[in-house]
Amino acid sequence: MTEGQKSLPKWILIVSGLFALLELMVSLLLCFSPQSVLETVDLNAKGVYYLIYMWAARQFALGFIFGFATFKKSIPMLTIAYIFLLVMFVGDLFTGISQKENSLVIGSLIMCIISSALIFAINKRK
Repeated sequence: MTEGQKSLPKWILIVSGLFALLELMVSLLLCFSPQSVLETVDLNAKGVYYLIYMWAARQFALGFIFGFATFKKSIPMLTIAYIFLLVMFVGDLFTGISQKENSLVIGSLIMCIISSALIFAINKRK
């Protein structure tokens, strides 16, 4: 562990751990109870479960990466994880705009601000 890794504040590690748990829980919900997450989607349509499992795999990978980076207290790994999260929510923002879904736009904007702030906070410590 380098000196820079020791200087990560506990609140960043706690928030990152919570993001890891959140992403893993969403992944499990998508696999075992997709109707609870996707209320307006016809789950009987052809190919829907393929997309659901792809989404669940993305969420699981992100959760695992956040968990591992938090456990290792790795500034570069946490930075990359938050950059990925930021890019993901920018995509959600554009999706919300194109679908005219205000709740997705607002949620995405908030998460973009949070991920940007955490990227700044993590790299301010270098």
